[in-house]
Amino acid sequence: MSERRARPAPRNSVKSVLRRALTTPQPPPADTAPPSPASAAAEPPEVASVVQAALYRDGVRVSSPGTLAETFRELREAPSGMAWIGLARPTESELLSLAAEFDLHPLSVEDAMEAHQRPKLERYGDTLFVVLRAARYLDAPEEVDFGELHVFVGPDFVITVRHGAAPDLSAVRRRMEESPELLGLGPEAVLYAILDAVVDGYAPVVAGVQNDIDEIETEVFRGDPEVSRRIYELSREMVEFQRATRPLVGMLHGLMAGFAKYETDEELQRYLRDVADHVTHTSERVDGFRQALTEILTVNATLVTQQQNAEMRALAEAGFEQNEEIKRISSWAAILFAPTLVGTIYGMNFRHMPELTWSFGYPFAIALMGVICGGLYVIFKRRDWL
Repeated sequence: MSERRARPAPRNSVKSVLRRALTTPQPPPADTAPPSPASAAAEPPEVASVVQAALYRDGVRVSSPGTLAETFRELREAPSGMAWIGLARPTESELLSLAAEFDLHPLSVEDAMEAHQRPKLERYGDTLFVVLRAARYLDAPEEVDFGELHVFVGPDFVITVRHGAAPDLSAVRRRMEESPELLGLGPEAVLYAILDAVVDGYAPVVAGVQNDIDEIETEVFRGDPEVSRRIYELSREMVEFQRATRPLVGMLHGLMAGFAKYETDEELQRYLRDVADHVTHTSERVDGFRQALTEILTVNATLVTQQQNAEMRALAEAGFEQNEEIKRISSWAAILFAPTLVGTIYGMNFRHMPELTWSFGYPFAIALMGVICGGLYVIFKRRDWL
């Protein structure tokens, strides 16, 4: 540690100006690099923590150490160099060794160990700590997968820590190595390039989500019973997407506000403006997606309610028709019951029944039956039972 502190602080005025600009609430980038053949052969990618480590001088790679210890040693021996270390799911001992070598703040190291942090940018002395949420769209399950990136940016080093499968930033390293003049601007240039790559990675996610929403709209009007679940799951993903993109807008605008004051390098200004435009556009699209999903859910609920009402109406109409039939049947049964009752009484053959010997008994019984049946018919007819 004493050797590191005694080494002269690297580089030109661009770095110091950029560091002053980064002290305002700002944006941050992501992590990683491609695995070296040696480390890939030693153990599977899921186990290997050091994805790649390299030392640069004036924008050109001068060394590719195989271990962190070699990286530390070579950086001490090259005071004007810059180390770019990419890690994936590092162990606690690896992060502690980095913290001891580069004097990283314990709080930032703790965040990098635990992950599950919100996007943020914090400054600890000469070191900038950035948390970024990357995203990728998975075609097969049609869902969004989120990863977390932690970036430490110091006077002569960049450390990227990746938690999750997204993103693979090896392309960022290759692109920067193909532009030595840009890489020569120092660690802040690497930070902006990583941030630019992560934000560009949001574009396929936006396209995939837009396609999902189009499919959901079709399913809603087709009456798919599973569409409500899909809307809910996609809405939750959009909440996560919002949490990943919305904080970046304010962070990038804070950086842009310091351009004139801190005389930020023009090339990096262009990078930052481009990234800010993309983030703003993405954030607006995500907000629109959430609103669209809310409206689709409302429409789906309305259509489901209408369908249920139609089914209930059909059931009610069927019940009404059944009731009408039952009333008609009951009415005729009552009408037919009256003569049956009279006939039953006079068919009992009791010896002492005065009407049996009455000469008008039969006409009287028939008339009684007619009067009762006619009266019941009139009553039921007035009540619309018949």
